[in-house]
Amino acid sequence: MHGSLDCVLVTGGAGFIGCNFVRHLLGTGDGRVVVLDKLTYAGHRASLADVESDPRFHFVEGDIADPQRVEALFREHRPSAVVNFAAESHVDRSIDGPAAFVRTNVQGVFVLLEAARSHRESLEGAARDAFRFLHVSTDEVFGSLGAEGKFSETTPYAPRSPYSATKAGADHLARAWHATYGLPVLVTNCSNNYGPYQFPEKVIPLMTLNAAEGKPLPIYGDGLNIRDWLYVGDHCEALRRVLEAGRPGGSYNIGGDAERTNIQIVDAICAALETELPAARNPALAGQGVDSYTALKTFVEDRPGHDRRYAVDTSHIRAELGWRPAHDLAQGLRETVRWYLDHRDWCDTVQADGYRRKRLGLSRT
Repeated sequence: MHGSLDCVLVTGGAGFIGCNFVRHLLGTGDGRVVVLDKLTYAGHRASLADVESDPRFHFVEGDIADPQRVEALFREHRPSAVVNFAAESHVDRSIDGPAAFVRTNVQGVFVLLEAARSHRESLEGAARDAFRFLHVSTDEVFGSLGAEGKFSETTPYAPRSPYSATKAGADHLARAWHATYGLPVLVTNCSNNYGPYQFPEKVIPLMTLNAAEGKPLPIYGDGLNIRDWLYVGDHCEALRRVLEAGRPGGSYNIGGDAERTNIQIVDAICAALETELPAARNPALAGQGVDSYTALKTFVEDRPGHDRRYAVDTSHIRAELGWRPAHDLAQGLRETVRWYLDHRDWCDTVQADGYRRKRLGLSRT
């Protein structure tokens, strides 16, 4: 283990994976956690409400692309590690407005890396040796797979959307700061996450809430695009292992070993809903004369440049760090569907800016 995590700076800590990781840190250690978050549409203080009163927790509103704010944060809190979740992260939004993705995902990571490099140079001895910069990325940087094979840590990058291209650029910057300046950087590339506190534009909360309200379940194209699904709590455990025991300069793929087509995911959500909120007792369906959640499935125009399949090989992180996912997909989906049904107040709060789960990302040239 690389020293103690006495203060971790978590950027993007009010977003989906970030807020779950903050809870994980506070629940498994005794160090301080400082969150920097811009509070865009997908980052909300409501997602951290249950930890706000913890004396080890400190929140700062700010942009990772703002050098003055970032440098001041390093000077004040003197973190022993940085975990970067801050990113624009929705493919459909990147199609409609790529500029914000370039600013946050590329320029923002550059600012963070430079601030971390300067901060580390001010440290001495064990504190300098123990410092880590963990950059959290995505399997989408690798492009699209055929019917066979999986992405490994050495798979060539081939991003196909503005989102994945900017994340690929950030990954390259992070690795370059390790190779050029000796910054102890770690990079992780994860598969599709799901679980509590995910903004309702993403497929699992979107389908859960739409179905519960008797609204259409929009499935892109033929619905046979395949993703590997990873429960967010398992992802947080993997990130903790990488932060504590990963090799500086190393890359680690993190996946759930749960490949499913989009249709299979929607059907599994419908099955979980039938257990938690039977269609026969849901007035939102009765009013339409619909007797099952699967009857709400609706095929819509495909996303431009929609990658066909992602899957990651997790053998490296399993062998080197001893991590493996604890949740199977059926269990994780049941817990997730139940969470969204039980937390309608949170869903209403984060959609209060006017987002009503409308279709995004159909822009053409």
